[in-house]
Amino acid sequence: MTYDPTGHQLLTPIDREAPVRVQRLRQLGFGDRPDPAFDEFAHKLAEVTGAPYSMVNFIDEERQFFAGLHTPAGTHTGTHSGRDMGATAGGGEVRRFMARDHGYCPHVVVRRKALVLEDVCDYPRFAGNPVVDEIGIRSYLGAPLIDRTGIALGTICVVDTQPRPWGRAGLETIKSLAAELLVQIHRREEGSI
Repeated sequence: MTYDPTGHQLLTPIDREAPVRVQRLRQLGFGDRPDPAFDEFAHKLAEVTGAPYSMVNFIDEERQFFAGLHTPAGTHTGTHSGRDMGATAGGGEVRRFMARDHGYCPHVVVRRKALVLEDVCDYPRFAGNPVVDEIGIRSYLGAPLIDRTGIALGTICVVDTQPRPWGRAGLETIKSLAAELLVQIHRREEGSI
C-alpha cells in the first residue's frame, strides 16, 4: 500500500488475488448483474443495522459491483450503466458500479478482515477517500465474504452520511451477517451442481 504525494490518503491496496477472484465470481455467476436475492439481503442489512445504504459488493480488477443494493429512496440504475456510484448526501441516485479506488471495501477484501469506521474523518488514511467528498459518506461498517475456497469474493457493508457508533456490537453483527450470506451462496452453488 502506498500514500498519495501529500502523504494523507492511503491509496487502494494492491490486490494480488483479483484474477482468481474474477474467475471464482464467474464460476458462481456473480459480479455483473443485480440479483434479487442479494437486493433482499442488502435490505436486511439496512434493517438490522439501521443504516440508510447497504450493499453486497463483488470486486474485480477494475471496479466494484453492487449485486445487492439498498438505498433510502430505493433508486438505483440497472446493470450496465458503466458509471460510478453517484449518490449525494441529499439522497441522489445510486448506481451499481463504483471505481475500485473509491470506498473502503477494497481494503476489507485485501485485509480479509472486517472494518469499522465510526467517523471516517477520524482516520486520516481513509478521510481523503473520494466517497467522503463526492458522496458524503461519514461512516462505514463492512466484512469480507470469504468463500469455502478461501477466496475473498467481495464484501457486505453499510454506510451512512452521518457518524455512527457501530462499536463491537456492530462489528459482530456485520461478521455474523457475512457468514449468513456465505451459507446462502454455498447453498446456491450446491443447487446448481
